[in-house]
Amino acid sequence: MNNKMNGGTKRLLELLSQIHKFSPQAERQTREVNNREVNNKKEREEKNEVELLDAYSRAVTSVVERVEPSVVAINIARKDVTFQGELEGSGSGVIIAPDGFILTNNHVVENVSKVEVRLTDGRVIPAQVLGADPSTDLAVVRAMADGLPVAELGDSSELRVGQLVIAIGNPLGFQGTVSTGVISALGRSLKGRDGRLIEDVIQTDAALNPGNSGGPLVDTRGRVIGINTAMIFMAHGISFAIPVNTAKWVVGELVTHGRVRRAYFGISAQVVPVTRYQQDQLGLKAPMVVQVVSVDKDGPAFAAGVREGDILIALNGQRISTINELHRFIGRWQPGAGIDVTILRRGRLFEVEIIPGEVNH
Repeated sequence: MNNKMNGGTKRLLELLSQIHKFSPQAERQTREVNNREVNNKKEREEKNEVELLDAYSRAVTSVVERVEPSVVAINIARKDVTFQGELEGSGSGVIIAPDGFILTNNHVVENVSKVEVRLTDGRVIPAQVLGADPSTDLAVVRAMADGLPVAELGDSSELRVGQLVIAIGNPLGFQGTVSTGVISALGRSLKGRDGRLIEDVIQTDAALNPGNSGGPLVDTRGRVIGINTAMIFMAHGISFAIPVNTAKWVVGELVTHGRVRRAYFGISAQVVPVTRYQQDQLGLKAPMVVQVVSVDKDGPAFAAGVREGDILIALNGQRISTINELHRFIGRWQPGAGIDVTILRRGRLFEVEIIPGEVNH
């Protein structure tokens, strides 16, 4: 009897619970609880977004506070032959040594008659062009002052696509302008004014305008990873910077020798296709080879025995298939240091040593 009552009581309680569960008051309470949970979730998400934005803002402002004092406006004057006067212009630069060494673009200070730099603290300091390299569009300017704030140079070989970057410069004369973006691509190539390729150029979507040229592109740790050099007009979000590792090499050459020393072979060449069988036999990376079109009879290649029609297979054992690879290899080679060149001539492979000469600027 008791067991039956207990069983009946249990079922009655379950029934009452179900009735309560589906009662209007219970439904209202349930909706309120659900709404509170939804609102709490939205508040947490919004808080996280705000915290992320705050963290991003703090990172940018921290970098700007650290780097901006080393970014200068470069004011120049050029002689105007047509009107027999002077044309004024401006660009940007970044101080890389406390005794006044400033890195900028060649096109900012090319053929100038007067240079001065303006610091963020308002000081205007006379300067002179120490050296320039049109092939990489880089130049070093020396300001006549000591104890200047210096930017830290990073390592552009460590960059990754999608990495946040910050550009600081003086677009259209507005000093200390900051723009942000990401690295859109790496390893781009740009033609220098002398036709040489500038390798490993950084592409970014950070907004650049005339006057940004020569200013630094920095990472979120405040290290200079590139020198802003070009933008594509009528395009949005496509800008380029010379990688800082290239800049380091150029600065070393300019400060030490007053010029960038570059090796040359004294040949003209073209790329010609080969069959897949020839590619495999020669161990080439691509189905094409570099063929010599002409040879300067007073040049290093002719002296080493290179002749028109020869095919260049490898330099110091490194296979090449394009003109760009040839330029890249000898671009930083020290003039006067021998290079073992593997040549294919009439089906026969052999090696010669070319002692590259120095390009006369």
